[in-house]
Amino acid sequence: MPLLQNIAAAVKSFTADALQGFFEITHNGFALVGLALTFGLITLSARPDLREGAEMQLTQWLQTRQIATLGIEVEADAIERTTAANPNNLPKQQAAVAYWLSRKYKVAPEPLSVLVAEAYVVGARVKLEPTLILAIMAVESGFNPFAQSPVGAQGLMQVMTRVHSDKYEGFGGKLAAFDPVTNLRVGVKVLQECIARAGSVEGGLRYYVGAALIEDDGGYVGKVLAEHARLLQVANGTTVALAPTSPQRAASVVMPAGNALIPNAPALTAPPAFVPHPAHEAPAPVVNSSEKLALLGKF
Repeated sequence: MPLLQNIAAAVKSFTADALQGFFEITHNGFALVGLALTFGLITLSARPDLREGAEMQLTQWLQTRQIATLGIEVEADAIERTTAANPNNLPKQQAAVAYWLSRKYKVAPEPLSVLVAEAYVVGARVKLEPTLILAIMAVESGFNPFAQSPVGAQGLMQVMTRVHSDKYEGFGGKLAAFDPVTNLRVGVKVLQECIARAGSVEGGLRYYVGAALIEDDGGYVGKVLAEHARLLQVANGTTVALAPTSPQRAASVVMPAGNALIPNAPALTAPPAFVPHPAHEAPAPVVNSSEKLALLGKF
């Protein structure tokens, strides 16, 4: 019996010593890890360049893992470039207009919501009906932000980018013509100049389409004003039927190319004082009577 008791005591003592040693080793190991992490955090705090480098490497590693897992290249901040908003967050009038345009032109209501809201903001600032701005976009491009006519009119409002390139300088350059909000703002500025030149909305629209000096505008002004009237009804809560959409204006009238103002041209009505923009000072092209209404596209 004493022998068994001695053996049990020896095993117990060995086990206790082993556990104590393991605890000390792991404790010291965790302490070393803690010290290393603390030192690393202090170093990264004192050296922003090292911190940024570490964050970049970690981000790249995570993206590589996501690509391997999903099979596509991901970009977490892509949502920031998206021109879209929830139409239900708009005021009632604007939401009604966005949904109506969405159904008629077969465009998602989310991107349209941004354009509708922007038209109301810009329209209030420049004292133009937002529904007129939206009607021009509808007739000009059918809300295609990448539309381009054969004569170079681009974007939602079919602005002649080469003529109005200076207006895009504050937005980073001419490629901003394909940013929907930028194109809207520049197009409204051009429309303002056209209305000031003509002295009326109707005359301004004729300048905008490039038909100020000819009798027939191909029905452009009538189309814009009719859509404007429908949108006003929608905004006021009236139920408006979705009339079939005709093909949008694919190009401007050749005389001059759309929304290029002609200096020294006679105004349609007595206009307010107007100083031509340098971009509009190129001489008007000579067009004979048979070419006055050469439409490069159909309405």
